[in-house]
This record gives sequence, structure tokens and C-alpha cells, in this order.
Amino acid sequence: MSQTVHRALTILPLLAEGPANLEQVATRLEVHKSTASRLLRTLHEHGLVHRQQDQRYRLGARLFALAHRAMEGLDVREIAHPHLVALNERCGHTVHLAVREEDEVLYIDKVDSRYPVRMYSRIGKPVAITVAAVAKLLLADLPEAERRQVAERLDYPAYTPRSTPGAAAYLKELARVREQGWATDLGGHEESINCVAAPVRGVDGRTVAAISVSAPNVVVTAEELLALLPLVRRTAEAISAEYSGRTPQKETPR
Repeated sequence: MSQTVHRALTILPLLAEGPANLEQVATRLEVHKSTASRLLRTLHEHGLVHRQQDQRYRLGARLFALAHRAMEGLDVREIAHPHLVALNERCGHTVHLAVREEDEVLYIDKVDSRYPVRMYSRIGKPVAITVAAVAKLLLADLPEAERRQVAERLDYPAYTPRSTPGAAAYLKELARVREQGWATDLGGHEESINCVAAPVRGVDGRTVAAISVSAPNVVVTAEELLALLPLVRRTAEAISAEYSGRTPQKETPR
């Protein structure tokens, strides 16, 4: 990277800390004011920095527009997949990634269990929204009024005796999930299947997806599956960090 480009790029994280004047920029870059002025002028011409009336510089609107477009172009599935594989390799159970599309929650990725007993879930298939752990996480993150509206227009099939019986119970469960930051489905859809899930968050802290680990109770008990929750949450946090650009880390912490 050329010295000029390096210096120009160094200005951006400096201004992310807050507005700075020419002298402050020159001091940080350890260059003459005339050099700092040329760099700032170029960045200003491209809309990446803006000069205020008090002659201090701040980040420009075009930079935020570019960042927004970049975020919209991110594929959470592509980012998450290596982490899902690593999680599957560590625990051996089925791993899912799900997102919300209007009034449905869909699986968009899946890594199968290494055990002979497999789950019948499919990529692109909607989940049982009133009981699935991933759905609880995605709906729990909605504003309260919207959360209530969604809950009140859902049907509540009695898949098992542990299924959510109605909107009031669902809203209570979503409030609990919102507070604790993780969710479970312990036999709510199929009596023999348990699931733990954690949220994937974007740069604004909102839940953009959810990951889960699921297993039949003939392979692992509900208590043993719950013991994997810290690992599931660390994996979700690693995906969140990479998706939101907080760190270049690409592997799930071990």
C-alpha cells in the first residue's frame, strides 16, 4: 500500500472518534499540515469526510452510504457457514441457521448430525414458528407492539403437550427470551427432539439470524444439550462479530 493511501485511510478511524481539526490530524499522522490538508481535501472531494463550519473535519455522509450498501450486500449464510461446520464438528449434532422473512422463519443453512438418527428439517423450509427456538429469538427482538401483533395473528398448533398454547403464553416466552438472550425448544415440536439457540446480531445490535443445535433425546438428554449452550452462544457471537465487522476473526473460539 502506498504511503499516501495508508495516511488517507488512517484519517478515517481518527475521525470516527470524533471531529478533528487540521492540526490534530497532522499530529496524529506525524506529517506537515500541508500534507494533511491535501489528504483531507481529497477525502472531502469524494464525500468521505466533511469540513464543518468550525473548520473541524468529521466523517462524510458518503462513507455511511457506502457502509450501508456494504452491509446490505453481506450474506449472513456465507459468513456463518464455516462457524456452523466448526460447531457441528465439536458437538456432533445438527446445526441450523435461520432468518425471518415477513411472518415466516426459514432455515437457510444446515449441517447434519454425525449420528445415525437425523432430523428431517430442510433448507428453505419454514420452522414451526410458535415453538422453534430460532423463531423465538427472531420474534423476541421485534419492538413490543409489533411482537404483540405477530403473536396475536399466529395459530398455535398442539404439536405435543409442551407446545405453546396461545398468544399470551408466547408473548411471555418471548419476553423471557429477550431478557436472557437465548432460547430453547424442549419437545415443543417433536417430543423426542430438543434444541438450543442463540442470536446472530448485526452492527446495530439487532438480531438478523439465529443458530441452533438440535438433537433427539435418544442421542443426548435435554440437560446434556443445554450444557452446550455456552458453545452455541460463543459461535453466534463469533458470527455476529464477523458479520458486523467488529473483528476479522474467522474461526469460532475454542
